[in-house]
Amino acid sequence: MKVALITDTHFGARLDSLAFDNFFKKFYEECFFPQLDKLDIKHIIHLGDAFDRRKFVNYNILNSCRQYFFDNAKERNIAIDMLIGNHDTYFKNTNEVNSPELLLQEYDNVRPISEPLELEYDSRKILMMPWICSGNYEESMKQLENTTATVCFGHFEISGFQMYKGHENHQGFDPKLFDKFDLVCSGHFHHRSTSGNITYLGNPYELTWSDYDDPRGFHIFDTETLELEFIQNPFNIFTKYYYNDEDKNPLDEDFNVFSQNHVKVVVVNKQDYYRFDQFIERVYKTNPLELKIIEDLSEFESDALTDEELDLEDTLTLLSQYVDGLDTDKDKNHLKSLMKTLYVEAQNYEK
Repeated sequence: MKVALITDTHFGARLDSLAFDNFFKKFYEECFFPQLDKLDIKHIIHLGDAFDRRKFVNYNILNSCRQYFFDNAKERNIAIDMLIGNHDTYFKNTNEVNSPELLLQEYDNVRPISEPLELEYDSRKILMMPWICSGNYEESMKQLENTTATVCFGHFEISGFQMYKGHENHQGFDPKLFDKFDLVCSGHFHHRSTSGNITYLGNPYELTWSDYDDPRGFHIFDTETLELEFIQNPFNIFTKYYYNDEDKNPLDEDFNVFSQNHVKVVVVNKQDYYRFDQFIERVYKTNPLELKIIEDLSEFESDALTDEELDLEDTLTLLSQYVDGLDTDKDKNHLKSLMKTLYVEAQNYEK
């Protein structure tokens, strides 16, 4: 039996941005469901964080995601088992009040899972583990210890895995807790990675500049062989262009790549100022969602530029560099994790 695995869809992300919602819609209607049709997939397992807002929902976004995700699944007779993630819960110490159970009651093909549960998929027993909090911690540990399932799907925070590309998490569960399983798949961290028997599936699309140039998509899981097939999302919403009119004519580029994207133009070499103005004007005519021009690179050698150096304005990078420069005996990795948590919460704060 083959099952589609998807996680961290974050409907309503970026403060209920319509541009991002349209970006999500394009993925589901032009990539996700066409692939499921092609492979005749009739079961989806969602590994948590279906919705982005913990405290409330935007009705327009809810109506939209119901159409392009939940209605599309129901029309195809696709069953959805949906783990509750930390973004789906109203309280931080219990999963009892959660958005999937409250917002999706009319979908008889959707089964929200708010407590540990063993399910069988074509004779393959899988332990389903929603977000572990203080309210279900003891029961979750008992289930992990006593289960006879060889596969575990959850929404975990496991130490040693990258939350975003280049940003490793140093807190949470010890990976050894899951040694008994042949395969563990998890949502929560948006960077796709594998270490030993544990795979973080990653989210299906870019949400921030931290996701740039980091492949996104979903997986097809074979319950018999335990094989995971990654299907990459061909669409992006973040585009970085290195402007260099010494080696080529930038006006010959395909400007369609900038349309409805967040764009960074990194000026490596600008010999012809008039041509540069023409280039920027053409970029604006494609209606980018945002255009940033990074031009002051005097402290760098043009032939030694790296993405890390060019991302200095990214908030997470600045926070990490600030902590690295502190004169303190405190655990800097722990401080970085706290700063990142505050940053993510601040992004979702609305007056």
